[in-house]
Amino acid sequence: MQTFKLLDAPQGAFFQRELELIKSQSYDVQYADLIARSLFPVSNEGGFAITSITYRSYDKVGAAKLINNYAKDLPRADVGGKEVTIPVKEAGTSYGYTVKEIAASQLTGRSLDQQRANASRRSVEELINDIAFNGRTDAGLPGFLSNPNIPTVTVVNGAGGTPQWTTKTPDEILFDINDLFGDIFENTKMKERADTLLLPPTNWNYIASTPRASNSDTTILQYIVQNSPFLNSVDDVIPVNELVGAGTGGVNIMVAYTRRPDKLQLEIPGELQYFAPQEQGLEIVIPGMASIAGVNVYYPLSAAVAEDI
Repeated sequence: MQTFKLLDAPQGAFFQRELELIKSQSYDVQYADLIARSLFPVSNEGGFAITSITYRSYDKVGAAKLINNYAKDLPRADVGGKEVTIPVKEAGTSYGYTVKEIAASQLTGRSLDQQRANASRRSVEELINDIAFNGRTDAGLPGFLSNPNIPTVTVVNGAGGTPQWTTKTPDEILFDINDLFGDIFENTKMKERADTLLLPPTNWNYIASTPRASNSDTTILQYIVQNSPFLNSVDDVIPVNELVGAGTGGVNIMVAYTRRPDKLQLEIPGELQYFAPQEQGLEIVIPGMASIAGVNVYYPLSAAVAEDI
């Protein structure tokens, strides 16, 4: 009878490893896109040295009036101004490799794992993205959605008895969108013309896939863009995860605004910069830093928020 020698534990582990296939492509956890930089014009003015950012706003005061030939009390015209200052804060990150990992890299000729550097950079971009939308009250950093001067309204109920779009007709949805843009235009005496609409992904998907009418081959989204005096293309209507539950009581919101640097800017005085590697025990650490000051909205009435869609 033939006998077989059983592998001991170390031998068995080695044998199993030899039969294991390591795929060349890694399947990393996927994360949501960070889109603040594409939605808010970025300003890198100042650099790492600055500790705050100040902008000035001026307004004309005074009005002329009819006078007689001997009048001495002529009305005075002047210019009034105010300053708005926001702080600049630093965002820190780092990644590292052990001395053994570096030695193994030199021995085999293989590059060190780039994933750690990518994760470090991603962590800073996530922080910038969050501050851009929501700000940080404890640090005094303003966010776009947390700006108290941007007007906020609640959309009206539809024939279905609720304000949510899933219960509304296409006509009622079109009214909600047109009314939001119209409010900005009318309330500013035609000074502001918003050019971008941000929607929660569910609402964006609904109007992008729902026909304008039962016998129409045009979606609600296509129709609103084709007939809007404010929007130029479907690319001006953008799905944004951060709008989900961002309203009062956790309701969804939509936002219309003007996407130009003279209206608002995402202040990043110092982009992420990595410094010389540092020895810390048996590890080599690469520290990095960026500076962020949030979103300055110079003209809050160039934007408007509608809640509970």
